[in-house]
Amino acid sequence: MENSNQLNRRKFLKNSLLAAGGIFIAPLIESCSDDFTGDVDAAPDGLKNSGFESGVASFDPGATGVIIWTRYSAGANAEITWEISKNNSFSEVVRRGKANATAVNDFTIAVDIQNIPSHTKYYYRFYNGTTKEVSVVGETLTLPSQSDSVNEVKMAVVSCSNFPAGLFNVYGAIAQSEADVVVHLGDYIYEYAPGQYGTNPYTNPLGRIHKPAKEILTLDDYRERYRQYRGDKNLQLLHQKKPFICVWDDHEFANDTYKSGAENHQPDEGDFQARKMAAFQAYSEYIPLKTGKDLRIYRSFNFGNIVSLYMMDTRVIARDKQMEYSDYLDSAGNFNQAQFQTDFLSTNRKLIGNEQMTWLGSQINADTAKWKVLGQQILMTKMMVPAELLMLLNRILAEIKQHGSAQPATMQALQTTLTQLVVIKTRYKQQDPTLTPQEIARIKTTLPYNLDAWDGYFMEREQLYSILAGKNVVVLAGDTHNAWLGKLTNAQGTFIGTELACSSVSSPGLEGYLGITSDPTKAIELAQAFSVLIDDLDYANLYKRGYLHVKFTTGSSQAEWRFVDNVFSETYTTSTEKTHTIS
Repeated sequence: MENSNQLNRRKFLKNSLLAAGGIFIAPLIESCSDDFTGDVDAAPDGLKNSGFESGVASFDPGATGVIIWTRYSAGANAEITWEISKNNSFSEVVRRGKANATAVNDFTIAVDIQNIPSHTKYYYRFYNGTTKEVSVVGETLTLPSQSDSVNEVKMAVVSCSNFPAGLFNVYGAIAQSEADVVVHLGDYIYEYAPGQYGTNPYTNPLGRIHKPAKEILTLDDYRERYRQYRGDKNLQLLHQKKPFICVWDDHEFANDTYKSGAENHQPDEGDFQARKMAAFQAYSEYIPLKTGKDLRIYRSFNFGNIVSLYMMDTRVIARDKQMEYSDYLDSAGNFNQAQFQTDFLSTNRKLIGNEQMTWLGSQINADTAKWKVLGQQILMTKMMVPAELLMLLNRILAEIKQHGSAQPATMQALQTTLTQLVVIKTRYKQQDPTLTPQEIARIKTTLPYNLDAWDGYFMEREQLYSILAGKNVVVLAGDTHNAWLGKLTNAQGTFIGTELACSSVSSPGLEGYLGITSDPTKAIELAQAFSVLIDDLDYANLYKRGYLHVKFTTGSSQAEWRFVDNVFSETYTTSTEKTHTIS
């Protein structure tokens, strides 16, 4: 009978031949379910971290296993030994094996360890027995099974880490937190060239200029960008301390990606499908998933009887191209509301697609956990804002794009309009009989805040709500770089669930788009106005960077919006601004 080492070598050769033959270069995830019984080198005491400059990480924990990861950075093929133990002295090793680091997968190693006890903390490491190089020791865990007694589940929810926009202090804060797992909702990297989105006066002094020095398009480009991000000390620390459960959003590919293109992909940048598959290959190498072999990354995780977490794709697999308001304006600037409404209410427009919808429905209908949690990228809450306010916000964005800043008169018009609309909406809620039809029309004539979000896919959201109705639903969202708390309601106004949306790690939010970064009072006023004017919105923070901490129990779930006070200094403090309990 062959030992595991021989089997691993045979598996490696098979995958290498498949890659060389032009068949899709699948990420090489070694699987391991049996104890390694062959000879192994003793773990070296010297050369700590040498050869493993990207650190270690773990992904997709389950009740019976977890994926452990590293990258051998010596730039040469090597056989690497890995170990996973119940203690950090490695006197209780439960699995040990060998894996090959080769150029096929950019020298990354991902081992899917199976058949280990549930609800248990583990330590793991990698080393090269020949050169005596050894990685840092990682910490990870397996999830509780349905037979395990578990009282609570703690998640840190995070998204949108733009390297040139600032330091990843938010990742550092999560590393020090009590969270069991990190749920990353995408925009793990950004594709832009140096000097583009996210660049600010701190970028150069902090050494945060994007590499390679161009917009990334090829497999080598995407790999280099991942290596840069994985060199960040805060991200490395978080990966070392906590297991990640991830989905991508658009910037792992290109801004505002949909199934056949992206806003930030131009005809002179080559074939989008080739770019998409290159991005997917690099993602799979640096963020290995259980699914791993194709773009269908939707999958579920069970935390005992408390939480079922459904990680979804709203970006790449099935999304139809986003609607754009500019397509409904004629040369005189008149808005074609009838055509907009026809397209907006079309049943043909897809975001997650029929296959994923069917999968989610069958999973949730068979689910016995208390909380059904959707981990997905974009805002699901209906963000219907007064049309005149939306047009003003768009005018400000256009002026900033054209002139570098908004015109003072436009900013004053925004302030005046906000004040008037809030007063009218407040009187409307109080059933003020003196309100005129014209005043009521100002707050009732609304448009979706963001057509890239679920608001741009109205009918499919209604279909999803029919699946979720009557269940204890919590939806997690990222993407916007701002923090939100929303009520999910269907077209009849029936409550479906609660949406908890996290801010960003470093990417600027609405305050950055509107040029009000230096004056948080304006961002606070705008957030308060949004909470009044948008019926389903209960809370917003439009200017702080941070993450969401959610604790689930059998009785309730408690969300905390935690923020760092800056992303430009290695010295920072973390505070909780908002707490919300769902029972």
